[in-house]
Amino acid sequence: MPYTIGFDARSLRDSYALNLSRALVQIDPENRYVLFARPQDRDAFIGVPDNVRLVFERTPVYSIRELVALSWRLLRRPVELYHSTHYVTPAVLQSPLVMTVHDVQHLFYPDFLPSRLSFLYAQRMIRRTLARANRIIAVTQGTRSDLIRHFAVDARKVHVVYNGVDDAFRRRLPPDELERWRRQLGLPGSYILFVGNPHHPRKNLDTVVQAYAHARRLASFDAPLVCIGDRAGTELKIRQRAANLGIADQVRLLGHVAPEALPALYQGASLFLYPTLFDGSALPVVEAMASGVAVITSNTSMLKEVAEGYAHLVDPLDIEGMAQAIAHTLSDPEHRTALARLGARRAEDFRWGQTARKTLEIYLAALRERQGQQPGQPADPQTAGRPKGVAA
Repeated sequence: MPYTIGFDARSLRDSYALNLSRALVQIDPENRYVLFARPQDRDAFIGVPDNVRLVFERTPVYSIRELVALSWRLLRRPVELYHSTHYVTPAVLQSPLVMTVHDVQHLFYPDFLPSRLSFLYAQRMIRRTLARANRIIAVTQGTRSDLIRHFAVDARKVHVVYNGVDDAFRRRLPPDELERWRRQLGLPGSYILFVGNPHHPRKNLDTVVQAYAHARRLASFDAPLVCIGDRAGTELKIRQRAANLGIADQVRLLGHVAPEALPALYQGASLFLYPTLFDGSALPVVEAMASGVAVITSNTSMLKEVAEGYAHLVDPLDIEGMAQAIAHTLSDPEHRTALARLGARRAEDFRWGQTARKTLEIYLAALRERQGQQPGQPADPQTAGRPKGVAA
């Protein structure tokens, strides 16, 4: 008998909800899916199969209004299981719940959130959703460990399912298309690529610029450092740092670029540099690996879990060590080629079809438990999901 599964696809910014929902309906024609989406994302779901019903919801993600609006939607269109792809769930939910947790950094680093109110809201919502969830999907082992170590969560209900990476990064672009993108973005034939919003301190761009400057003194290379990501509020600081180091002309801040440009940016790079202080999913590293680019990344947090043995790992606070890694990789073509080959092999572990199959298995396990109190069901909602040392 087919089940009716609700899926929150309203947050498409990180591609998780969109790619997973697409993969699920491709591999599972038997069950029925109710996808909750934003009206402005209507075009992203053109051509969905017959077992999918779209419900468009205008209330913003991470708002009080969405708690009531989603409850009303689910009362009118009941589902037998609901998948929350972030940490907010409807105020009223009668079905089993599957929750995805990418990371919990905002609870341990509140400066990453825009205000104290945002921190309190996130703290309350994630605690509430963890308590209610029948199954929790953690996108890395590191996230799973954080949930078990810092929250009162039953380890038996937390399952690791890696995100996929879009096949657009695996498809090799012809030389003329790469050249077209280079001209359009004003890029040289060789460059080092950094991806991430520099206004987030955890992205560590200031240290990256210092290490890049030192690397140029250790080895002779002409590749500029190309940085993409929102640069609001930080561009002047980074440009001043580059000017003080004598590399003003070699650091290029492109700001936000269109998603369709990313495969060309990765594939055209000589080296991908991503020594961030913290990263929940390591997705940019996997995108670079799938693109066939040598990677230097951090030996900490989830990045080590994903990249160890497949990339050059560095201490993200060690400017000298990072500079030596950059100089070595750019001056040794064989080392660079070996890293690119290893990374492409690792990227095969991150396919959306595989993510969808494991997610569907978790759905079915939760549905099989719906009749009784089995291991892995929610603990006491007054205590479960509360981070140790964080007040209710």
